[in-house]
Amino acid sequence: MAGINTMALISNGVSLVIYFNGYMNFSLTKSANTVTNFMGTAFLLSLFGAFLSDTYFSRFKTCVLFGIIKVLGFALLGVQAHFSQLRPFPCKDVPLSQNDRCESADAGQLAILYGGVYLIALGNSGVKAALPSLGADQFDEKDPKEAAKLSSYFNWLLFYNTIGAILGITVLVWISDNQGWDWSFGICSVAVGLSILLLTMGKQFYRCNVPKGSPLMRIPQVFVAAFRNRNLPLPQNKDDLHQIRSGEPENGTEILQRTDQFKFLDRAAILRNNQEASTTSAHGPWSLCTISQVEETKIVVRMLPIILSTVFMNTCMAQFQTFTIQQSMTMNRKIQNFEIPGPSIPVIPQLFQLFLIPVYDRIFVPIARKFTGIPSGIRQLQRIGVGQVLSAVSMAVAAVVESHRKSVSIKHNMVDSASPLPMSVFWLGYQFVIAAMAQIFTIVGLMNFFYAESTSGLKSLSMAISWSSMAFGYFTSSIVVSVINKVSGGWLANNNLNRDKLDYFYWLLAGVSVLNFGFYLLCASWYKYKKPELKQEDHITDEKAKGITDV
Repeated sequence: MAGINTMALISNGVSLVIYFNGYMNFSLTKSANTVTNFMGTAFLLSLFGAFLSDTYFSRFKTCVLFGIIKVLGFALLGVQAHFSQLRPFPCKDVPLSQNDRCESADAGQLAILYGGVYLIALGNSGVKAALPSLGADQFDEKDPKEAAKLSSYFNWLLFYNTIGAILGITVLVWISDNQGWDWSFGICSVAVGLSILLLTMGKQFYRCNVPKGSPLMRIPQVFVAAFRNRNLPLPQNKDDLHQIRSGEPENGTEILQRTDQFKFLDRAAILRNNQEASTTSAHGPWSLCTISQVEETKIVVRMLPIILSTVFMNTCMAQFQTFTIQQSMTMNRKIQNFEIPGPSIPVIPQLFQLFLIPVYDRIFVPIARKFTGIPSGIRQLQRIGVGQVLSAVSMAVAAVVESHRKSVSIKHNMVDSASPLPMSVFWLGYQFVIAAMAQIFTIVGLMNFFYAESTSGLKSLSMAISWSSMAFGYFTSSIVVSVINKVSGGWLANNNLNRDKLDYFYWLLAGVSVLNFGFYLLCASWYKYKKPELKQEDHITDEKAKGITDV
């Protein structure tokens, strides 16, 4: 199901900018911003999907329900693309100099368009939050052998997502170019529907989680209880703080050891007197929390700086689904007599990714594991850091390539021409390959990190938090484009890349990426990994399992 959903989402993520510009008559900047807003919403809403998954539904039910919503979204776009009266007359073939004469979409047409687009975003949110966690639930983190398989699972999840992305940006993009957008949207709707059917057929074999209450409620309870107890002194003996006892219900949290960070939150677990110790339920969860609940809250607070430090990297990655696709439309995309559709250009990094993931998982990880003793080879924060560096490099390379592309348009007197430049589209391959390497390190690193560090009742929400980094990256992209246009006097405002200063924009992103990497290093060095409390029988295998808690 993961690969099919990725196929549907990515194919539209890379090609909707063409649909908006050529068929709905949006400007280039509006097309790019609309796509990034759509992608950002699709990932940000995963927090809502995670809330439902952890609180009311199981991860399995969340995947099915939101998958159906996604089917409806694609169906609505397919209907609009099929009936010409539901969209404006397309002016994709009008010369660049006459683009201002294009007819804009009316309110009704925009309502249908945005309705379909954001139904897809809503459906994608639940699937993105619950599906990776549903797969990871099939492995026992406390078993050393299964812990290693869990790390490998996230690598192979990206592998099959990559296969889905390749099918989306080749087969589906070709269909949209040659058979029509109604066929493309229709196939996406049917494919997602079939993936839901396949998922339900295997239900009897899954380990399905039981909702354990909302983590979004447990977290504010800790802050409120800590504030109420702000004037009470912390006990000298940490054992005097309230903790889950053997045989007591855990309310969705596993037993965690106390850490020294954010000591003010420990006040939420202060027992006021001996009588209170025996009647904690009478005081309610907003007055007294367990140390495990406090530590669960600390985990979320510690994750926030990591999320913030990866947002800008995703802002950079968003450019490869917008401006880079538009660059490809101005270049020579022919291989002998075959012309590559512009939105299919990202197949270059996807193919490279398809090759590199097995190499990473089967060669690099086992070798690194022998030296580090960590099931995943290297710590996930180290893996994310490598991705940050590669992201900055990809932006610098993109700036160099764009400078060369513009020089070609000037040299051949084609600045205002709609004809493709005498420059191969494979020049974009350099930045795409480096960006693919960045994603291999970062995306898998984030998913593995947030899943491993979260408690049992926080798995879907933590996965959604990792996706929210992408969401804010896409939203930030829209903001950055708008702000740069105003501050620079219109670097990206000409609706003609040959006259825009996209290379300046890329250089700016590269420079800020370097500063952002410095911020990430501070956040990563400050982070403290969670400390699960071992049961008595677990002490026997403590040394073997030592590396698991470091993931």
